[in-house]
Amino acid sequence: MADPIVEISEATPRAEDAPTSAADVDMGGAGEDEKVDGFDETMPGVGLPEEQKRTTFLDYLRSPIVELVVGSGEDRTVLAAHEGLLIKSPYFANQCATFADGSVPRRIMLPDEDIDAIGSFLEYLYMDEYFPRRAMDGKELERDPTIPEADDSGCALLRHARVYTLADKFGMPQLKSLAHSKIHRTESTARGEIAYARYVYKEMSKEDITIRRPVAAFWATRSHVLRHQAEDDFRAMCLEFPQFGFDVLSLVLDQREKRSAAPEKHHGELATTPGERSVRKRARHI
Repeated sequence: MADPIVEISEATPRAEDAPTSAADVDMGGAGEDEKVDGFDETMPGVGLPEEQKRTTFLDYLRSPIVELVVGSGEDRTVLAAHEGLLIKSPYFANQCATFADGSVPRRIMLPDEDIDAIGSFLEYLYMDEYFPRRAMDGKELERDPTIPEADDSGCALLRHARVYTLADKFGMPQLKSLAHSKIHRTESTARGEIAYARYVYKEMSKEDITIRRPVAAFWATRSHVLRHQAEDDFRAMCLEFPQFGFDVLSLVLDQREKRSAAPEKHHGELATTPGERSVRKRARHI
């Protein structure tokens, strides 16, 4: 790059006008030990505006260690994490604030939390992701060898559902969004879907339509196929959670009303609109 051209105005000092000795320099009365404008060169970042200060990953690692006691009884596990990362969560920021006076041990009890979900939460704090990570194209998740090809237990879906619940509790909206996106990219079977639906209707808020409505929509658009693959489980789910059955039935009736009002494309085939398609688009093991 060429050197920029600098225009010298009359007010610009010339070289011949520069002081030639220390006697010609007016120090303004400042002593040798005084700091100009409060700047202390021995303290990096001091004197800089807040927006120019940068917290490095090393700063996080230099922060105090906090013990997380997860579970209880024989399932009790003690984990360790850096406070600088934990306080990204408002929940843990409030907990860590009690450690300020040093009168209590730096320990947080989490007796009711799932150890795997906590592990994913900590992995996200340190890595900004958690396993299984998203593929480069963003459409798939990397293969988890611990998950069977036919996931009848729904363990893959439940893993992300628990992370979603935990992120909501800990005030981590970005992690919550990440877990939700992984739910939509996870394969399962009809029985696995029932296990996931049971968790959603049991553990998640009724007001959380972001997660509840896609569950009902998924079964409403596929119930004619999926319920025959897990009919007993589907019936038990409807009896255990009447709201689930009502939500599914309402969507099925809404679809029929839309189809009855739409023109027929072919004999016996009704037109569909984008709104009638499945909310959760992911591969199935049928």
